[in-house]
Amino acid sequence: MLLLHGFPQHADCWDRVVPLLNAAGYRTVTFDQRGYTPEARPPRRRDYVIGELTADAAAVVEAYGGRAHVVGHDWGAIVAWFLATDHPERAATVASVSVPHPRAFLASMGTSRQVLSSWYILFFQLPWLPERALRARWTWFLSDYAGQTPEGARRDLAGFPDAESLRGAIHWYRGLPLVNLWRRSGARVQQPTLFVWSDHDVALKRKGAETTERYVDGPYTFEILPGVSHWIPEAAPERFTELLVAHLRAHPLE
Repeated sequence: MLLLHGFPQHADCWDRVVPLLNAAGYRTVTFDQRGYTPEARPPRRRDYVIGELTADAAAVVEAYGGRAHVVGHDWGAIVAWFLATDHPERAATVASVSVPHPRAFLASMGTSRQVLSSWYILFFQLPWLPERALRARWTWFLSDYAGQTPEGARRDLAGFPDAESLRGAIHWYRGLPLVNLWRRSGARVQQPTLFVWSDHDVALKRKGAETTERYVDGPYTFEILPGVSHWIPEAAPERFTELLVAHLRAHPLE
């Protein structure tokens, strides 16, 4: 099973989930994605377009056996969605946490309050300022605004020792205008899919979550966690793992 972290976190965001999955009999693979370590932080924003990010995940799956259950949270969920359609031979099943299918998300921008909740995507397009502003206002953005625990926010901040170290992570957003996302997101998902969303998520609104099923042709399960913030793997690890294990056992890796 490949577990893909989101923004602005590292692979250790899965630390409360991995032991539960291992106890259920699953082998888990996590890694810090492109831009999140000094050794893998290319300088150009075009190095962070979705095709490059998805190719990284596909290469990891290939190295560990060629096919996997793919689970992603936040930006990791976007990679999981595109991995399923761009490299279908690598993804046996898909589990998206928090983020709807990309086409559902884009469509919801014009039909709901999603565009207002995505204000930070536009802000992150600016040069150099977002790195400094985010690090200076880390606790407000992650905890006060987005609902992460103070402990989790402090752990994630430790992974970015200075503003410059945030550049690769923010480049994931800066790479968005470089591709035609509406066209790229049109492929439908054929794999068995689990989508877990929480109704206290300040970044991802209900409309995109509820319309995701329109873009999945394979067996589809949609679960809502009431009262839970955006940070599902840490805020509700036991309940999330129960849902994930049920999904995996219904669709075993052949």
